[in-house]
Amino acid sequence: MNNQCAVVSVVKSPALWVSLAVGAVAGGIAAWIGVSVAEKEKWHTTVQIVQTPAAPAAIGPYSQGMVVGRMLYTAGQIPLDPQTMEIVQGGIEAQASQVLKNLDAVLAEAGASWESVVKSTVYLTNMNDFAVFNSVYEQHIKPAKPARSTVQVAALPMGAMVEIEVIARITSK
Repeated sequence: MNNQCAVVSVVKSPALWVSLAVGAVAGGIAAWIGVSVAEKEKWHTTVQIVQTPAAPAAIGPYSQGMVVGRMLYTAGQIPLDPQTMEIVQGGIEAQASQVLKNLDAVLAEAGASWESVVKSTVYLTNMNDFAVFNSVYEQHIKPAKPARSTVQVAALPMGAMVEIEVIARITSK
């Protein structure tokens, strides 16, 4: 059995559509067919802004995150203390830890967790910090292991050493 999956959608009207998921996961079709049309429409049409005081307020014209259907797309989080709105001191270890705490808050507000993160993108200003960052990241997100890209950038907002954004499935709410 291969691991390919195809999704076929037939739109009958703007308010009603039927979707069939065909794939390698046994029972997947039955599970998808068992979902009401109203719930399927919600998965594909609902857009909500995620905002929590437990994470730093946006420092520009953007949201902490957006929920589209049943997926969360976060803005990049930098190591701002949500109370002071200042970059935490202590090097890459302290900054990585703060970024992950900020993401914890956004994930929780949206009804997601690290176990439901499917992709993270990490921006480092110095790739020599990768080993230390990786250790903090691994300890924080255990046992999750989402897909991840890590790239070095010339600079980040407010002089941050690290920024992370994630994509996650909504598992509650």
